Amino acid sequence: MQINWEETINQIFEDRLTCPRCSKDHPELMVAYSRRPTLNRFAPRHKDCPRGDECEARKLITLCEACAGEERLPGSPADADQMLETYMLDCRRDLEDALDYIADLWRDDFELTTEDLSQGLEEVAPEVFKDESIWRDRLETEYLRYHLEFRARQRRIPHPGWRAEYVEELRALGYDTQLGD
Repeated sequence: MQINWEETINQIFEDRLTCPRCSKDHPELMVAYSRRPTLNRFAPRHKDCPRGDECEARKLITLCEACAGEERLPGSPADADQMLETYMLDCRRDLEDALDYIADLWRDDFELTTEDLSQGLEEVAPEVFKDESIWRDRLETEYLRYHLEFRARQRRIPHPGWRAEYVEELRALGYDTQLGD
């Protein structure tokens, strides 16, 4: 089963929660993180992962209570508002990871010369930088969708200072962002 992320997020925006395993609507879904590859198909935000079903990264999984029990996934119940916040926080975590990677962590992936140490990822590995930029742009677009939905619901953005900190760190590195100036 392939999850349609656009449909999933639109359903949350409509306060409808559909279990990706049984395809039934529920007032709440169980939310948990898992590294088990067998649960990848139930991770809506995981759909574009290049490693696909073999990925062992930590992923946000959402299932109804019955399906979570059958899959032996311990979790916490969440309604649509709580799911929206959970997805936003998960997206933020991915954005922070992307920022950390382009700031410094990329250096662990390459055999660098002394000359390379003073350069950025865009000079050392332009294709990797391009891929990372596309990924970060996609995450920023996703984050903005959550942000707009919180505003439409007239709900306070969780941890509102996070956005400014992210923008400042990214700008300090010399990169553009959709999240502000």
